Amino acid sequence: MKIVILEGATLGIDVDISIFNQLGETVIYDATDYDTIQERIKDANVILTNRIPMKEKYISGAKDLKLICVTGTGTNHIDLNYTKSRGITVCNVGSYSTASVAQHTFAMYFYLTEHLRYYDDYVKSGEYSTKPSFADFLTRFEELNGKTWGIIGLGEIGRRVAKIAEAFGCNVIYYSTSGKNSSTDYQQVDLDTLLKTSDILSIHAPLNDTTRNLIGAKELNKMKKTAILINVARGPIINEEDLYQALKEGTIEKAGLDVFSKEPIKADHPLLSIKDGRKLLLTPHMAWTSIEARTKLIQEIYKNIEAFQKGEKRNVVE
Repeated sequence: MKIVILEGATLGIDVDISIFNQLGETVIYDATDYDTIQERIKDANVILTNRIPMKEKYISGAKDLKLICVTGTGTNHIDLNYTKSRGITVCNVGSYSTASVAQHTFAMYFYLTEHLRYYDDYVKSGEYSTKPSFADFLTRFEELNGKTWGIIGLGEIGRRVAKIAEAFGCNVIYYSTSGKNSSTDYQQVDLDTLLKTSDILSIHAPLNDTTRNLIGAKELNKMKKTAILINVARGPIINEEDLYQALKEGTIEKAGLDVFSKEPIKADHPLLSIKDGRKLLLTPHMAWTSIEARTKLIQEIYKNIEAFQKGEKRNVVE
């Protein structure tokens, strides 16, 4: 069995991916551009990919391809109709990054609201040493206790965020984009109610036709002027041009984004012109990348391939 890893760099250099050699000959590419996909997979039996498109035009020449392993959860870059017609099995990995993404969600919230960069700079600059008072009241922060935390997408990550927010004393409400997720633990509301009521709104939904551009100018204008918007799901769920205008005009107070419509974000993107870290926090799609999450991801992919070799179904995308 020949295994081809197309985007090894997305797994990180601090996790051991040599374990796949135990399952077969393994070829690792740090990154793969569209022009080299066909050549690199032409004799592959198994492909590991994160975002490289697995469409007919790219994989039709891979005559011995039997298994595509997604190094993550989303499969919108795979033509599942074509893979099914070819008898190619597709596997993904779910739940590996729940704790990591939930943790980063709150890290973003506290960075934005506690003004930690400001206070750290204030003390280290020596300015604090010159003041007569032991406390600084120039930059206000508020308690999370008593706030309403709204969640878009009450899947596994959304539920973890809800539980943590509840522990901080928040009133948790949620909107299910699919209509399939329900909970007796938290109040389900429609999108309008969520937008108008939430003090903090975090997004944990998949990207699909329903969620693309879910949050645009109309929705942002329904939010509180003091609201904080956090997206750790998929970039295109928010219309970034509209968010830029909302932040510039004070339609909402703050935002934290770990994901973008185009990744890496373009150097001329208008959001990059907002330099005030108390208004906008941007991180490079790293919420899922704790060492524990990536280690679990590798282990789960290994088990998916091992199961396939034994003729067993494991994490198969139907």
